[in-house]
Amino acid sequence: MLGRLTISEVRPRTPNGCPAKAAVGETVPVAADVFRDGHDLVAARVAWRPVGDKAWRLEPLQPTGNDRFEGTLQPDLVGAHEFRIEAWTDRPATWHHHVAAKTAVGDDVSVEIEEGIALFARLARSAAGAEIRAALTSVVELLRSGASPLTVPPASLEMASAVPDPIDRTNSAKFRLWVDRSQARFAAWYEFFPRSEGGFTGASERLASIAAMGFDTVYLPPIHPIGLTARKGPNNTTESGPDDPGSPWAIGSPEGGHTAIDPGLGTENDFRAFLLAARAHGLEVALDYALQCSPDHPWVTEHPEWFRHRPDGSIRYAENPPKKYQDIYPLEFWPAEEADRKALWQACLGVIEHWMAFGIRTFRVDNPHTKPLAFWEWLIAEVQRRDPEVVFLAEAFTRPKVMAALAEVGFSQSYTYFTWRTWAGELREYLEELAHGPTVDFMRPHFWPNTPDILGGQLRNGPPAAFASRAVLAALLTPLYGIYSGYELNENEPASERNEEYLHSEKYELKSRDWDSPDTLAPLLTELNTVRRRHRAFQELRTIRFHGTHGNDALLAFSKTAPDGSDAMLVIVNLDPHGPQAATLDLDLSVLGLEADDTYEVCDELTGETYHWTGAHPWVRLDPAAGQVAHVLRIGATLPPGPVA
Repeated sequence: MLGRLTISEVRPRTPNGCPAKAAVGETVPVAADVFRDGHDLVAARVAWRPVGDKAWRLEPLQPTGNDRFEGTLQPDLVGAHEFRIEAWTDRPATWHHHVAAKTAVGDDVSVEIEEGIALFARLARSAAGAEIRAALTSVVELLRSGASPLTVPPASLEMASAVPDPIDRTNSAKFRLWVDRSQARFAAWYEFFPRSEGGFTGASERLASIAAMGFDTVYLPPIHPIGLTARKGPNNTTESGPDDPGSPWAIGSPEGGHTAIDPGLGTENDFRAFLLAARAHGLEVALDYALQCSPDHPWVTEHPEWFRHRPDGSIRYAENPPKKYQDIYPLEFWPAEEADRKALWQACLGVIEHWMAFGIRTFRVDNPHTKPLAFWEWLIAEVQRRDPEVVFLAEAFTRPKVMAALAEVGFSQSYTYFTWRTWAGELREYLEELAHGPTVDFMRPHFWPNTPDILGGQLRNGPPAAFASRAVLAALLTPLYGIYSGYELNENEPASERNEEYLHSEKYELKSRDWDSPDTLAPLLTELNTVRRRHRAFQELRTIRFHGTHGNDALLAFSKTAPDGSDAMLVIVNLDPHGPQAATLDLDLSVLGLEADDTYEVCDELTGETYHWTGAHPWVRLDPAAGQVAHVLRIGATLPPGPVA
């Protein structure tokens, strides 16, 4: 039943009651609509706690207009939490408002003074804490002394308003909140194929360079034995030679399946040594979790009930037209017999547990949208019940509602459509949706400019400036981003005009690269990762705001701040890799902490150059031929008025 007060439209929340998401140390916005009959004012707060704790932690909510109340909470523990909204009639504020209104027109307020004495005395008795009780008691004494009620200290009124009035205190339902470790919301990933580096031993030598660029997570494609049946050759051909390694996503051979290591990469001890080397460089290792099998996987013969057989007894290979995966059999996650389903699901859980025993706590999940949501909700909950620090990244280039549903049922991070968002208008629209739409409560976007099988947009035959600008966008628009090996060397040859895959994709062959090439983007990536760590602003998604470029859609201007409005950063990116672009900006100075006529200093974090700007309309020009694809500007101190530079 409803109480005296109505509490609705509570956030953070998910559409279907799954936990919303937060991370340790994150400033989490909380909001609700709170109102009651009549004109009395109301007060509200959020009560929250880790599940299992007896004591609630309390944070005030402030009215922001139209019966909306907003505040924040900041969790410090990983795991399951719960929160609720508590509301009550704010009788002290209502009393003070009435007294002030009557006093202003000369009405007698003697009765209101008596009401105030009774009100503050009652709240003093129910207040928790000696300081609050003393403050409210002093208000009673002040009113009894004959002093004007308008002399009641504002701080005392605030204390009184914060005391929940038991007469009509109303609690909302409880809402769930899952709190991840901080790496679930802020990280820089680098993917590479250990087999191209000579296996785990050679890959260990590559780790120092990856760490030096500022990445904190290395993601490995599947490290399991690769099937021989229908093994793919170079450029996804259906015929392979004896030396062709095949696609690592064709998992399983007589040497083992999802819990085995491809002998070409090394032994389990070699893998453990690789993990130790990564840890020594401050790198976390993420493994690919691809629930599919080559025709040679042991499960195909040991558990035929886990696959869908056609009338002729064959198993249809996986395909996503026009792409065909003749070397892969999809699993049937909902077989007719419940016992078979449970056995398959438990086997999939066993795969995760196997690699967790090695210390793996991050998994990139291949094509999760091709498996039932119920499976993921069950699996992720089971894994995080064993260890709440495990992180799952959903590689799901699929329909928006399916992508959001995967995040809702538990995925910690989500691939996005960033790869296909190129110009300013579509980038603005997409980021507004991600940062300010309802999915922000539970879906964390992870931006990748490319993947081993997706070379899209301006990167196709694109110049180095295209790779540079896309790296700036991916790294600074969102707290989570990653690149695939070879990106820093501007690998840009598509398989064909229609095909988004790379020519000579590393999915199907070994790659030998000159990591010391003078044309590498490694210095830029290093600077970007340094800037991301240095500035809290770039560790946030919700604070992004876009600024005008006077109709030039080849320039994108956006700013970010810390949750409290500090650490203002302004980024301008030239989205045209082929030529210079210029515009007069139209800045919203209020979000940058500036006034309309301020003269202020801006410092480019990429170049060290400093400019003095005045007002909201500075002029900028970025020329990729001169190595200028972006300004990453720290808003500095205001200065005495002077000429614009």
